[in-house]
Amino acid sequence: MEPLHLHELQRGLSARFTELNGMEIVADYGGWRAEHAALQESAGVLDLSFRSRLCLTGADRARFLHGQVTNDVKRLQVGEGCYAALITAKGKMQSDLNIYCLKDELLLDFEPGLAETVSQRLEKYIIADDVQVVNVAPHYGVLSVQGPKAEALIVSSALFPELPATPFDWTTRVTPELGEMYLMNQARLATAGFDLFIPLPSLALAAEALIRAAKESGGRFCGWTALETARIEAGLPRFGADMDESNIPLEAGIENRAVSFDKGCYIGQEVLSRIRTYGHVNRHLRGLLLEGGAVPLPAPRDKLFCGDKEAGYVTSACLSPKFDAGIALGYVRRGHDEPGTELTWRGANAGGHARVVELGWHGPIRPPIPGGSETRNPNLAKPEPNYGKKTGAKKYG
Repeated sequence: MEPLHLHELQRGLSARFTELNGMEIVADYGGWRAEHAALQESAGVLDLSFRSRLCLTGADRARFLHGQVTNDVKRLQVGEGCYAALITAKGKMQSDLNIYCLKDELLLDFEPGLAETVSQRLEKYIIADDVQVVNVAPHYGVLSVQGPKAEALIVSSALFPELPATPFDWTTRVTPELGEMYLMNQARLATAGFDLFIPLPSLALAAEALIRAAKESGGRFCGWTALETARIEAGLPRFGADMDESNIPLEAGIENRAVSFDKGCYIGQEVLSRIRTYGHVNRHLRGLLLEGGAVPLPAPRDKLFCGDKEAGYVTSACLSPKFDAGIALGYVRRGHDEPGTELTWRGANAGGHARVVELGWHGPIRPPIPGGSETRNPNLAKPEPNYGKKTGAKKYG
């Protein structure tokens, strides 16, 4: 397991560590529910340095990447970015990517443990192109501030006096103490959010500045458990959990964010265009409201049934403080995926009832589930009053 650069600093904050795809991560700092509340009500600071980071350099980088991913890279100007998927010739996902157009590079930010896979995929298609793939994770760490008060927290930290206002836009700042830093407008949940790319030698200083600002604003450092819970509550799929090599982007519902259908040719483009024009996908990612407190929760790949007919499978599940319920994400077959459809889930040693709901949990989600228990889990928080409402190569040597 590759340790976090800030392991000792995190340990001093009472961090409890675990791993994700071979990378060390912080599970929590002793109280994931308080951390979850910070992400919902104020702001949470997260160390995301375990994520993969590559840069593409060379004169042909934009044209090359444009032909590799599902979104329009050629249109990006310096200071802009986009979300995209990397897919095979059969339309199957290999990764999703946050792409940022720097002055001399294209920066790719994506899930941990995939740097070698993505590098090999890209290098396979570099023939006579002036493109180099550089792993920048050993040079830059990532700190993230998420929540409704994220902007105020960053301003209070004095790390960046001005913040990019548009999603995926970014700005940079150079200081004698911290070096060249980047700030990306990157909301990872259903609120505001920013990612800070900081040179590793300066990462501890930046983290300490964010810790001081968080204490002043009512925020706090947050771990993976709180982040994943808030992500599932927001209905946002994560590659490696709710998307993998068996899925195409249209099944996961990310096409409006990640796919340009008029950008021209790229690997896998014909498959996605054909489905959009002439056909449909046979399953969709949906939200699932679980009966009662839903303990135990369904595990990934536990099957969903409509009556005796198999209807899909679960991908992620959590106990939601926000909704005072067990909730999940999962793929549900067409014909059984309409909101309100009653399903059951079955695991190796447990099972229960579930109702299909909209991703993002729009609208009320608390009607009784026929055959299900209405006993609330006493360990979950009480529902909120508005319950259920939508609330560059030269630097890397």
